[in-house]
Amino acid sequence: MKRTSVHLRDDGQARLDAESSATRVGAAELLRRGIAMPLDSAERPKRGRELPVFDSRRSRTLNEMDDAVYEHIKERAARR
Repeated sequence: MKRTSVHLRDDGQARLDAESSATRVGAAELLRRGIAMPLDSAERPKRGRELPVFDSRRSRTLNEMDDAVYEHIKERAARR
């Protein structure tokens, strides 16, 4: 196990101490649980995401290609 430091406001420390006393669970364990909760449920990006396909029948400028890529990204983000 590695050691790390966490800076808490006074009210956060008081709440942590109170919860630790009430539940008889150490403050370090409560912090570990609190950190694990969002990490366990976090969605990670999938690998091998589909890239936009360009119609090769006409040439595009670099700006047009950039615009198409950004539009594709916005569309995918809106679907989430």
